[in-house]
Amino acid sequence: MTEKHSNTPLLSMVKVRKSFGGVEALKEVNFTVGRNEIVGLVGDNGAGKSTLIKLITGVHPPTAGDIYYKGQKITIHSVKRSRELGIETVYQERALADQQSLWRNMFAGREIITRFGFLNVKKQKEETDKLLREHMGFTSKVITTDSPVLNLSGGEKQGIAIGRALYFKADLIILDEPTMGLSLSETQKVLDFVLDIKTQGKSAIVINHSIYQVYPIADRFVILDRGQIAGEFLKQNISQDELIDKMIRLARTGKLD
Repeated sequence: MTEKHSNTPLLSMVKVRKSFGGVEALKEVNFTVGRNEIVGLVGDNGAGKSTLIKLITGVHPPTAGDIYYKGQKITIHSVKRSRELGIETVYQERALADQQSLWRNMFAGREIITRFGFLNVKKQKEETDKLLREHMGFTSKVITTDSPVLNLSGGEKQGIAIGRALYFKADLIILDEPTMGLSLSETQKVLDFVLDIKTQGKSAIVINHSIYQVYPIADRFVILDRGQIAGEFLKQNISQDELIDKMIRLARTGKLD
C-alpha cells in the first residue's frame, strides 16, 4: 500500500453503514483517526462500538460506505489483511495463553523460523527479552522469557499484548476495554502502556466505559450512540466533568445539549 501525505488521516470511515438482517447497527458513520493520535471511543452498551471496531479489523465488511487507511481505500476485508496493513487489536480478554511462556505468546501465529524452516527459539527469546527490558521496563529477574503468562498481573498481561502489537509494526492499535476488571494500580500500568503507544509515534483507539480512565490518555473523544456519532470533542476543548455531563444527558434525553 502506497502511503500518501502525512496530513492524510491514518484511518477514515466515510458514510459507513452496517446491518445485520433488519437491524442497522451503524448508520452513516464518519470516523477518523489521525496519525500519532489516541481516540477515546465512548458510549453505552449497544451503541455500536464493537461493530465499528469489527469493521476496521476486517471481521465484518461494511454494508455501505468506504474505509480508507493511509489514504488508500480498503477493498479486501479480513483480519489477516488488517494485520498486514498495520492494524492490531488488544481485546479485554487479552488474547494470551496463560499456560504458555512469554516468548511463545509473543510470537504465537507469527513465529520466527530459520532458513531451514525450523523455529528459531533463540531469536524469539532474545526479541521477547528486549521487549520486556527495553520497551516495557520489566527489571525483575523473577520474570523471564520462559515465565508462564499465568504469573503476570492483569496490567502486565495487557502490556505484553500492547508490546506485541508494537513489535509487529502496528500503526493503529485498538484496545477494547483494556482496564476491565483491573485494580487501580493495574489500571494505571495499562494507561501508561497506552501512552507509550503515542510516544512511539503510533495511534490508538481506546474503547472504555469509564470516562475517568480514558480522559487522561485520549487526545480526542468520539461519542457513539445508537449506531451514530453523537459528537466528538478535542480534549483541549472539553473538561472531564463536561464530558461526563454530556454523556449523562445523552443517556437520559438522547441529546448531548
